[in-house]
Amino acid sequence: MKIMDFLSRQAISTDIKATDKEGVIKELVELLVAAEEIDKRDRNKLLETLMAREALGSTAIGQGVGIPHGKSDCVKKLVAAFGISQKGVNFDSLDGEPVYLFFLLVAPQDSAGPHLKALARISRLLKDKYFRDSLRQAKDDKAVIKIIVQEDERKV
Repeated sequence: MKIMDFLSRQAISTDIKATDKEGVIKELVELLVAAEEIDKRDRNKLLETLMAREALGSTAIGQGVGIPHGKSDCVKKLVAAFGISQKGVNFDSLDGEPVYLFFLLVAPQDSAGPHLKALARISRLLKDKYFRDSLRQAKDDKAVIKIIVQEDERKV
């Protein structure tokens, strides 16, 4: 599974403005709405789903990475948004460090396999310090896509 199979090219931001967990998740959901991956009428329901998942335990996995995720009937296929915070956000990370890189994953309610494969794929790739650093330095969405495509090709 490649990240570009489910990451919406129109749902990428290299300049997340939010300064807290809920704000970041809202901003990422808005990217999916703007990319027409999610109907704008579903944004609040999806936000509630994602925040309920965060209440179970933070999705920040350490090393400046957060992967907020959830299942929702507002999508028919696995979709993702990606954002970079230049300042870093307190996301209750396992290592206590701020989070700079965010992958928001939304899977259909009845899909376990693709959702888990995507989570595993993203977390495996983001263990690579060079990959994380390259993403953090990306100046625009085209640079992000290029970095992810290269990584997808290298590590299938």
